Amino acid sequence: MPDARTPPLSTPDAADAKSVEFKLADPQVIGRTMADVAERSQRIVVDWLDRQSRTAPSADPLNIGRAFLEMTARLVANPAHLVQAQIGFWQDYVTLWQNTTRRMMGIDSAPVIEPDAKDKRFRDESWRQGEVFDFIKQSYLLSARYVHDVVGGVDGLDAKTAKKVDFYARQFVDAMSPSNFLLTNPEVLRRTKETGGENLLRGLNNLLSDLERGRGKLSIRMTDPDAFKVGENIGVSPGRVVFQNELMQLIQYTPTTETVLKRPLLILPPWINKFYILDLRPKNSLVRYAVSQGHTVFMVSWVNPDERLAGAGFEDYMHKGVFAALDAIEAATGERDVNCIGYCLGGTLLGTTLAWMAKRDIDRIKSATFFVCLLDFEEAGELSVFIDEEQLKSLEGRMQEQGYLEGGDMAATFNMLRANDLIWSFVVNNYLLGNDPFPFDLLYWNADATRMPARMHSYYLRHMYQQNLLSKPDALTLDGETLNLGQVTTPAYFLSTREDHIAPWRSTYRGTQLLGGPKRFILAASGHIAGVVNPPEGGKYNHWVNEALPADPQTWLDGAVEMSGSWWNDWNIWVTAHAPEQVPARVPGDGRLVPIEDAPGSYVLVKSGT
Repeated sequence: MPDARTPPLSTPDAADAKSVEFKLADPQVIGRTMADVAERSQRIVVDWLDRQSRTAPSADPLNIGRAFLEMTARLVANPAHLVQAQIGFWQDYVTLWQNTTRRMMGIDSAPVIEPDAKDKRFRDESWRQGEVFDFIKQSYLLSARYVHDVVGGVDGLDAKTAKKVDFYARQFVDAMSPSNFLLTNPEVLRRTKETGGENLLRGLNNLLSDLERGRGKLSIRMTDPDAFKVGENIGVSPGRVVFQNELMQLIQYTPTTETVLKRPLLILPPWINKFYILDLRPKNSLVRYAVSQGHTVFMVSWVNPDERLAGAGFEDYMHKGVFAALDAIEAATGERDVNCIGYCLGGTLLGTTLAWMAKRDIDRIKSATFFVCLLDFEEAGELSVFIDEEQLKSLEGRMQEQGYLEGGDMAATFNMLRANDLIWSFVVNNYLLGNDPFPFDLLYWNADATRMPARMHSYYLRHMYQQNLLSKPDALTLDGETLNLGQVTTPAYFLSTREDHIAPWRSTYRGTQLLGGPKRFILAASGHIAGVVNPPEGGKYNHWVNEALPADPQTWLDGAVEMSGSWWNDWNIWVTAHAPEQVPARVPGDGRLVPIEDAPGSYVLVKSGT
């Protein structure tokens, strides 16, 4: 799921670029490349056409057309807003022309508009130093602002339609950036001059490779897939798989302390992605940290489902996931009670399970930690753009054909939330500059997508995202019980992140108002992944603390105190205080469970198709 930071590309400055002689490409290289291109392109097109012939067409599967038609009708009914926006746009454009003319005459002129400081698209010096490229950049930024002003100022649209229009307008604006095109990107032009166009040939080869891997559908490589191997240089914390069923493997990690906390720790990662984001490298592994603090850590590694699990439901993930893990932990350690962490969708499962357990008067999870987790989906962020009736029907139709949602489809949706960072930067780097992707462990994990069982995913999207039933007392039924989060009295720790595009923190904060027990809420800097995977040794991102939990999240933030560094130590103090008793360290296999294989296990190694 998508919170990566792309590494910077080193480029010569504008002064160096002017001295570069144009290099002629080797004609033999060009000939061989184009022959290879022709052959591979033919195979890609034939394969794509064959798959299209077996797929029912849909004119507008994302239901974008209706939203924009409604927006247009509103604009026509009230043209004053459009006229006002156009006048402002043209006034700025005239000023830009005048300033550019002054610059060409050697007169300094302040820019009419500047890109955001975090915008990496225009970091090359030529965008500022060259009058032509500065004009192109500012023209684009003015046009982008004009589109946003028009789209964002339409009166009378319902909230969901307005959000959809705004989202897809931004997708269009981002796609049209001059940085994405050969003739309007100074860095690409400079590279083309330096290499005699070989960068474009390499880029074309990269493009074809991505199309081949996606079988005609573009599957952009974000990192070098051969640079990492799970269990060898990522996901390497030592441990053993001590239990498995058709839905998950349970890993017990090897202790590194002589004594451990008596109460074990169970981690429920999301099954949208693979668990090793919490064990990426030793230096940033939450697993390693928890083990070093004396926790007996058990990790659920979900299966990558295929058509055989098409009928698996949300209740199966509860019974064969959470409850099966609890029973296995009891067999391994003799402990019936656990502390539990749920990450993203794993946290939603944790909250759902706690509500189900409250109905059955079961009390085995003694503390619950929710990482960037939605329990109230009323304001679910930009993912809600994809959750209307037309799109759900289209999605369910596709899932019914194969029994699951392909991992690449889910990954593409998350990447669209941060298109400039997770799509267009790689288009420029891989296809225009002709670079190979940079080896980056986080992006490797991001590309290692998992499938979603059809029945479970439909239940999740409809009952939670679309209807928001989990947040309403006794509105959601799961395995014979109507759920009420207010009946959950388990102590709860909420960790959210300030720049989260997937689980917006103001929405995750609402979970503190739903659960009935004592709660603590911490807000970390950065996003859905980097804000969570933030070890104390790095101290990269700060966090905010407020002991009070007012109903309004902004009121909470206004009264919060900013603390330096990672939140991990704060969580460890909180969870340890609930059960500080120590026992001799437990080694996997010491209990009643016979280890099956070494960590990270075999389930995590199963790859999805594209």
